[in-house]
Amino acid sequence: MFMGTIVYCVMVSVGEMIAFLPIAGGQINLAERFVDPAFGFAYGWSFWYGWTLTLPTELSAAATLIDFWKPGVSNAVWITICLAVAIGINMCGVGACVYGESEFIFSSIKVITITALIILGIVLDLGGGPNHDRVGFRYWKDPGPFVQYGGIAGATGRAVGWSRVVIQAAFSYAGTETVAIAAAEAKNPRRNLPKAISRVYFRILVFYIGGVFVIGLLVPSTDPRLNLNASDASASPFVIAIDNAGIKGLTSVINAALLTAAWSAASSDLYLASRGIYGLAVAGNAPAIFKRTIRGGFPYVAVTFCACFSLLAFMSVSTSSGQVFTWLSSLTATCGLWGWCAIGITYLRFRKGFRAQGLDPARLPYKSVLQPYAAWWVVIGCVLSMIFSGYEVFLTGGWNAATFVTNYLPIVLYPILWIGCKVVRKTTFVRARDMDFVSDLAEIDALTYDEPKSRNAIERVWIWIM
Repeated sequence: MFMGTIVYCVMVSVGEMIAFLPIAGGQINLAERFVDPAFGFAYGWSFWYGWTLTLPTELSAAATLIDFWKPGVSNAVWITICLAVAIGINMCGVGACVYGESEFIFSSIKVITITALIILGIVLDLGGGPNHDRVGFRYWKDPGPFVQYGGIAGATGRAVGWSRVVIQAAFSYAGTETVAIAAAEAKNPRRNLPKAISRVYFRILVFYIGGVFVIGLLVPSTDPRLNLNASDASASPFVIAIDNAGIKGLTSVINAALLTAAWSAASSDLYLASRGIYGLAVAGNAPAIFKRTIRGGFPYVAVTFCACFSLLAFMSVSTSSGQVFTWLSSLTATCGLWGWCAIGITYLRFRKGFRAQGLDPARLPYKSVLQPYAAWWVVIGCVLSMIFSGYEVFLTGGWNAATFVTNYLPIVLYPILWIGCKVVRKTTFVRARDMDFVSDLAEIDALTYDEPKSRNAIERVWIWIM
């Protein structure tokens, strides 16, 4: 819930900007336009770094899921197959029906699966399973919602547990802002982007918070099967809950649905990483070769280059894929928090410039009544989450080099990139009266049109959910 409030505020912040200016590079180029060229440079490379590492993270997760069925086969086989799927989808580009239809199908499977699991979880909690055990809020009393982390006693142990969960929640929410990067390639962005952003709260409440709430009812946090270093999907809390209830055969169905989610995530990760470095190239912050495109703007060089970093997933061949997933997810979660913080800062500058130049707020296709407080909460919440992400390493006996590096390396990376670029290029902050609210505006207005209404009520509801 804590991280969900930050994510929603991120979306309403990026929504106001990107619905008004759906430009190539999304929030990366907006940061350069409204804050500082060096700020956009740092954000762009940090964004690319985060999503480039997320791709092998999801491939490791996919290998973990397949291990549930075929534990004796090398993870290299599954990683190769899943990588081929992700690259194949991306090579079709956003404009092609293959990418859009595959993502729609994957998303539909995820929506149906999580909805079914939430309903099943409520039924099992109320004693509707084969064992007729009415769990209720039993596990909220014993061991309780806040548990001791790593054997650390008292309030300190609970605080460490909170900090570890927050960073993993950030990883789970990562990519919600994808809509901004896709804006330049989307059809009718002025009308479709506000629709997508206005529905984020529903997904946060139902799919994220609702799903975790049900898990908290069904599985105690002290269950020994909740092993983050496991090499297969048996550590999934939903699988544990179903096994506890005595239901046979359903775990394989859930595992298959989660596998499609991993494929979808890997495809999206490659898309985001490639568009990130493409946006950097457009802004002059990356080699010009990454600007090369074909077929309606598809950046084939950027996609090929980013796909090469997926080979990091093969680390899980010699190490537990669950452990590799934990390392990479911590690295990418911190990058994601920096990115959200950058969005909050960019919005505050955007708002200041919009008012300083006397522009009419009615021109904004999307507006939120929560601003500017939402943007301030994004900045404050993200900074606090990053500071305490690896809190346990500073406690007596808690030092762990891998935890320290994976949580705090990305924190120092962003300031180094920002300050380094400012020193080398001698950039200055963009003054409010000098901000560019005109470039690309005429072309964007020309692409806006009224869309036909959905054919029936069922179609309207499904599109709203998706």
